[in-house]
Amino acid sequence: MNVGVIYGSTRSQGNTERLTEEVIKSLPDVTKIDLKTYQFKDIIDQRHDEKGFSPVEDEYDQMIDQILDCEVLIFATPIYWYGMTSVMKRFIDRWSQTVRDKNHPNFKEKMSQKQAYIIAVGGDNPHVKGLPLVQQFMYICQFIGLNYKGYVLGEGVKPNDILNDKKALEDAQKLGEWLSSQTKS
Repeated sequence: MNVGVIYGSTRSQGNTERLTEEVIKSLPDVTKIDLKTYQFKDIIDQRHDEKGFSPVEDEYDQMIDQILDCEVLIFATPIYWYGMTSVMKRFIDRWSQTVRDKNHPNFKEKMSQKQAYIIAVGGDNPHVKGLPLVQQFMYICQFIGLNYKGYVLGEGVKPNDILNDKKALEDAQKLGEWLSSQTKS
């Protein structure tokens, strides 16, 4: 089972990445997509234009091609202002174009064959205040057809703070063990 991790942090080796690495450390086949390392543009909403969306020259399709090869997607984002990061939001916003892109036929159908998990870390009571972000991802998954399976929320602000959130680390370890057991079956 190929697991794809979509990292939405703007900081390297931050708390969200550390918590996510706890999940995937024993998985044999992981595709890591670090959104901050790709050049991709904001969506220009042309859903209602007569000609539809104009082609966009950037690296977005490279990321889509990678996630389409995965059976499980993990969306890993810090909680910024009680929501996902801007880079994660920009990536998901572009799906409006992808569902209408002739180069990606059956995008929603392909997405419906995947499982989705959310990992998010924040500093202001994220186990409560992160729940609207989880709900937002649930709605995104529902719309695009992804099989939403669960989330791990952690608390951390400064680098390595996540190492003090024992519950989040335990939840991440359990998710990793469960995903590993699915790989073997």
